[in-house]
Amino acid sequence: MGSKSDQPHADKIAEILAKFGVKSELYVASAHKVPELCLDIVNDFNKSDEPIVYITMAGRSNALSGFVAANSVHPVVACPPFSDKADYLINIHSTLNMPSDTPSMTVVDPQNAAMAVLRILALTDKKLKKVMAEHIRNVKEKFNQ
Repeated sequence: MGSKSDQPHADKIAEILAKFGVKSELYVASAHKVPELCLDIVNDFNKSDEPIVYITMAGRSNALSGFVAANSVHPVVACPPFSDKADYLINIHSTLNMPSDTPSMTVVDPQNAAMAVLRILALTDKKLKKVMAEHIRNVKEKFNQ
């Protein structure tokens, strides 16, 4: 998160991941105000052999997503928070406009951001892949009722 004010947005995502048995960790580190802290966090995770996917959330001028993507060997999903339509327009534009070699995928909805991460992790986790397949079947069944 770019700031503590992003906590409710992060909590929505963490709840969904937890429902599927996926551990998440929440950090607050502004790429503008404390880039050293951001880099320390990313560098620590770069050393890990665990499958990792970042979900970055930062409003206004979203440097966080690009900063993490530029320094990480892991995928980055940007999920910018917004409070109203004007805020959305500012946040989405700063999230979508990333420099070259900073691949940050943008997903606006917190639930879909969590679902994207789950599917990325399911590429190498057979148990999670089965859980996701069951979830998709359940969604389809509910839709057809």
